[in-house]
Amino acid sequence: MLRLLPLEAPAARHSQVCGSSLLGRSSVQTRAHPRAPPLKAEAARSNRPERERSATMALRRLLLPLVLLFALLPPGRVASAGGDGGEPAEFEIPRDGTVVELDESNFDAAVRAVDYLFVDFYAPWCGHCKRLAPQLDEAAPVLAGLSTPIIIAKVNADKYRKLGSKYGVDGFPTLMLFDHGVPSEYTDSRKADLLIENLKKLVAPDVSVLESDSSIKSFVEAAGINFPLFIGFGVDESLIAEYGAKYKKKAWFSTAKDFSEDMMVLYDFDKFPALVSVNPKYNEQSVFYGPFEGTFLEDFIRQSLLPLTVPTNRETVKLLKDDGRKVVLTILEDELDENAPQLVKVLRSAANANHDLVFGFVGVKQWEEFTETFDVKGSQLPKIIVWDTKEEYEVVEGSERLEEGDYGSQVSRFLEGYRSGKTIKKNVGRGSPSLLGLNAIYILIFLVAILVALMYFSRQGEEEERPRRTHQD
Repeated sequence: MLRLLPLEAPAARHSQVCGSSLLGRSSVQTRAHPRAPPLKAEAARSNRPERERSATMALRRLLLPLVLLFALLPPGRVASAGGDGGEPAEFEIPRDGTVVELDESNFDAAVRAVDYLFVDFYAPWCGHCKRLAPQLDEAAPVLAGLSTPIIIAKVNADKYRKLGSKYGVDGFPTLMLFDHGVPSEYTDSRKADLLIENLKKLVAPDVSVLESDSSIKSFVEAAGINFPLFIGFGVDESLIAEYGAKYKKKAWFSTAKDFSEDMMVLYDFDKFPALVSVNPKYNEQSVFYGPFEGTFLEDFIRQSLLPLTVPTNRETVKLLKDDGRKVVLTILEDELDENAPQLVKVLRSAANANHDLVFGFVGVKQWEEFTETFDVKGSQLPKIIVWDTKEEYEVVEGSERLEEGDYGSQVSRFLEGYRSGKTIKKNVGRGSPSLLGLNAIYILIFLVAILVALMYFSRQGEEEERPRRTHQD
């Protein structure tokens, strides 16, 4: 027997299932809405793709001008427009030659905007930083006015430690040159004049190509007098490119393609290819005709980085140590003594014949703490020794002191004795801060500062603890 079930609208039954599965109890409310008329629902569905296409076309018409606008913007503006940490849309490169103060909000934008950015990471409490500041102020307008501008900036790395940590700043001041965004630490002289010369050299090409006599003259003038320079007359650039990069911090390098006989007379060479070394600070010049292969070329370049006789002081002693050769060091009472020029002339002649050694001189009056490490107290001067630039030096038996008079023969006997091994080795004295090294001094000062700080905070803790105990009692 068949049982007839009560009829129920299909749409209503479907509405109840969906509502209960999605909305729980609220599904009961769906019964109150009758199903949409089939024709209207179908029409709505058929119009939906057309509406979507219209919206897409409108969006494209809106975005196209924006894309064209960004394409026309300079790269620097586009890159910095979306910077992190509230970066400005654009870093304005200063034109007045002042030192720019940077922080975490504008540092990255500055690095992107400036081709050559020289940054001083400093701390306000640092004494060295305070002494450096006037040197940077003096150098800033000169560097900003170059044909290839260098902008000097500073960052309080004690305050913005995250920024300092990003670039490995672990002491103050730390100086860095950002060359098209690539950082490298600067450790050379901080005096304004030498700082300018060093930075000019660092941003110059490894090897400049000179096309005429006038360009040769311009190159020499721009190089200044503080560093030696090399001009390869008729020398292919590829032959010295390696050394131009290797010794870039120490000298200027160039090749001259076209030049007149006037240049040959001026630089004293009679054939080419010829590599001319000029040391304008010491008025010295030498010529290398080859061979331009093996170690010959580099030996000439390396030996020409120093003058034939080096006045030894706090700046040049680093060059002597970097050179690697032993130093024939003559110690005088005073470099300004009337007999000093005659002796230096003899040393220069000896240096010309002994390129495996460096010849230097120093006056006790000019640098007493350094000369004392070679046991000059009680010695008769001038005194001549051979120093390994580290911990030892040698004296030649019977030729330690130079008598006034025939310096030439005495220096020759000294060198003969040294070559034949008639020497006595001695240790460099330990009393001089110059040979203990600045690093050791800094470490000692740092340890003392830590000890003082610990004592101070210990006392502060005791003072804070006393009233607390009194209050508890």
